[in-house]
Amino acid sequence: MPQLAQIANLWTLVGHPSKRREWSLDAKVAAIAAAGFDGLADRLTATHRRLADKYGLPHLLGFFATDNATEFESLLRGQMIGGATHINVHLGRHDTPPDLAAKQWLQLVRSAGRIGGLVASLEVHRGTCTETAEKTYEIAARYHEATGELIKLNFDFSHIASCKHLEPSNYAARLLDHPALVRHSEQIHLRPFNGHHCQVPVTVHGRLTPECRSYLKFAAAVLGLWKKAPGNRAKTLFVCPEMGPYAPGGAGYNLSGLPPAWPEAVRLRKEIADLWQSC
Repeated sequence: MPQLAQIANLWTLVGHPSKRREWSLDAKVAAIAAAGFDGLADRLTATHRRLADKYGLPHLLGFFATDNATEFESLLRGQMIGGATHINVHLGRHDTPPDLAAKQWLQLVRSAGRIGGLVASLEVHRGTCTETAEKTYEIAARYHEATGELIKLNFDFSHIASCKHLEPSNYAARLLDHPALVRHSEQIHLRPFNGHHCQVPVTVHGRLTPECRSYLKFAAAVLGLWKKAPGNRAKTLFVCPEMGPYAPGGAGYNLSGLPPAWPEAVRLRKEIADLWQSC
């Protein structure tokens, strides 16, 4: 049967519970395990690996961002040392053309193949080579043309949704229009969004928000699409219930007056687990 592994991004815990009293890395990893997550994601080091072992977290997902192809092999090896088998990558910048991005991604995948034991996924994310749906799918098409294989994407649909100004009635129709690529994914970031905001609150006063309820219907469609694919029967989907933290000057994903990111991610983990069982 397909398996779901829910991964906490340590970014969610930045500044938690407050900037002045922020938890240590040890305390953060302990909290991730206590909340029922199956692993953590970050730009990994040997310390992350040690703490994951200490608290019994079986999955570590690596991360790096780069627009320099000469760094690929060293960055991949660094994440492997930190315990990663799956790595999430932000590639390039907003102005990286798709033809160059596809060539660089093929280079990175080949580097991972030479190292062995690594699966790299290209994240769909603003400010990178995949900042729009059009650029993302052109890169995917160019990669397929060069290799005959589907590209491995880490979908964060919130970025496309806000770029496209979507609404709940067309989330699935507009965002799941490349189902083969969704089924081929092994990492997906699930953050509640609407067509105006890349992140909306999960709860207010302990109750699910209307925005989150609308989003969860879409998340159920995503999970169902992946889970029912015959090719995924023996695979694990690594899902990150990713809630961004506050940032100075109002620059963060989270907004002043809304609940802190970490308890929101914990609640979102539970909602996603329920969706997985029912889809």
